[in-house]
Amino acid sequence: MNTISVNQQNTEQQDPARLHIAIQKSGRLAEDSIGLLKQCGVKLVKSKDQLFCKSSNFPIDVFFVRDDDIPAFVDGNVCQVGMVGENVLIEKQQAAMLEGAEGMFQNIEKLMDLGFGKCRLSLAVPQSADYGGPKTLAGKTIATSYPGILSRYLKSQNIQAKLVKMEGAVEIAPRTKLADAICDLVSTGSTLALNGLIEKDIVLESQAVLIKNPNLSEEQKVILDRLMMRLNGVRRAQSSKYIMLHAPVSALEDLQKALPGSESPTIVPLEGREDLVAIHAVCDEGVFWDTMEDLKARGATSILVLPIEKMLD
Repeated sequence: MNTISVNQQNTEQQDPARLHIAIQKSGRLAEDSIGLLKQCGVKLVKSKDQLFCKSSNFPIDVFFVRDDDIPAFVDGNVCQVGMVGENVLIEKQQAAMLEGAEGMFQNIEKLMDLGFGKCRLSLAVPQSADYGGPKTLAGKTIATSYPGILSRYLKSQNIQAKLVKMEGAVEIAPRTKLADAICDLVSTGSTLALNGLIEKDIVLESQAVLIKNPNLSEEQKVILDRLMMRLNGVRRAQSSKYIMLHAPVSALEDLQKALPGSESPTIVPLEGREDLVAIHAVCDEGVFWDTMEDLKARGATSILVLPIEKMLD
């Protein structure tokens, strides 16, 4: 682990009135992390080396680093906050415990799920293998890039197996007789199929998460609270819709019950109509075609569903 070198960096020159955030410099989480900050109204100006940038309108600085290094940057308080795959954080924590460095990474706090980078760490075996559940792997060899997480899982299942750590191309291990099975990240399963493997059991569900170091200055705590408020607003807006419709007064109560995830819709009288009102509501659940058809069957007309860009409670 390269945590020691990160911990030894001099952070005293950093401005305690600004919040420092570590995000992935390239890869599947990089673009979504930057996009999320932009949705929060944060304007970023990159430096010439493309590894660091400051926001011109919000008191944060962004460090672009390898995803495996993000927990180390946060643990060492080089950055107070990070956006990283939860699988990366948990692997660092578990690996540190296995290596006897139990204090390392343990104080990092997960603040929230970010809603992107969703994947799963799964066990997979050759399609021809006789597999009857995880206990089938007792005494077998499993190749993985996540020995810490896998060790914890096998221990919870009371299974003893030999682990082979691989940094990449884990899928070829069974074909080359290096291992009997693998434990690797899966998104669609297409890579497994191309290598004659089939996904069997999920070890861990993962997505991008926001993490923090506990040692923030008072100014940084205030900045983080502001950022969290914006992040929550963006996340809620992503999962919500604004719905407008006309409803007969006689069917009002029935229609309100049918609005998905709406607690207090706004009811507006329509000029010149005593028998008809307009309903405006924010729906926290999905509004699908069958939802709209249900509303129409209950008497609603002029149904309009709109996306929401930003929300603050």
